[in-house]
Amino acid sequence: MTRPTNSMSRKPYVFTGNPLDRAAILRKDRSWLAKTCLDKTSRILPLCQLRPLVTLDETPKLSWQPLVELAGMATPGSLVMLGVLDGCSYFSADFSIAVEANQFELAINGGQFEDARGIASSLSSGDAGILAQARSLVDWHLRNGFCSACGRSTEAFDGGYSRTCNSCGAQHFPRTDPVVIMLVCYGEECLLGRQSHFPKGVYSALAGFIESGETIEDAVEREAYEESGITIGNVFYHSSQPWPFPSSLMIGCIAEAVTTLIDIDVEELEDARWFSRAQVREGLGRASWDGESDFRLPPPLAIAYQLALWWVDAGDPFGGQSKENTGV
Repeated sequence: MTRPTNSMSRKPYVFTGNPLDRAAILRKDRSWLAKTCLDKTSRILPLCQLRPLVTLDETPKLSWQPLVELAGMATPGSLVMLGVLDGCSYFSADFSIAVEANQFELAINGGQFEDARGIASSLSSGDAGILAQARSLVDWHLRNGFCSACGRSTEAFDGGYSRTCNSCGAQHFPRTDPVVIMLVCYGEECLLGRQSHFPKGVYSALAGFIESGETIEDAVEREAYEESGITIGNVFYHSSQPWPFPSSLMIGCIAEAVTTLIDIDVEELEDARWFSRAQVREGLGRASWDGESDFRLPPPLAIAYQLALWWVDAGDPFGGQSKENTGV
């Protein structure tokens, strides 16, 4: 079986280039954390409704602000320590309340809030990676102000990487939800589907959350069968991508189909089809969320695009084995 090379070593996907040292030991040191919060060199990335503050110069970039000047405006309990780089500490927090009260604009040094999904592809790989971390962590804090065990209030600790219940003492930690996303192949064709909320003409790889007690391979087989009625044989891992909407890890796989008759679950998919290598190559050329074409792939931001891009040049990743399988 021909396996893909590690594409991550050549060109990072969007959201994968975070350069920060997350300082896992330092962030648990309360005295160090208090000192660095007062350091004039420490910087903070403000978020408003989970939209990052961005400087829209010729090359858009995250708009870092002095932490000591803005910390008091942050939504209580939302401050997170992202990491350290070249001796400077970086933070993020929610500023939605301050923005709504018209306090924020008087304090910042330029920039405007932009939709994270829309701006990510225009940022450097480092900035996009930091954005993924910041958005996921701040969102988690905004959702977990109360204990899931007893319902009482929780307090942030360890630089924002845990919350502890003030009543029962239960500890809570940020979670990442694993999602399998698989390009299902059969000889010179691959299977793509679309959900009803997709823009017209957009088809993508099948995907779904890994359930409790499942392996990656189990989830690929189950999701492919549930959504399209296709039975899966071999599965191999290709690459992964953080997806901070709100906090998932997309686990990209290539899967071998052993049947070809499509029977979609209409609650999951609006349509699913087999596409030839030539068709997919054309769809990649029109890849975008916006457009008028009858068929296109999601933009390069999405790992589905990257899986399809690899497949069109890879030949049959299963060495012709799938061509021998004729069951439908």
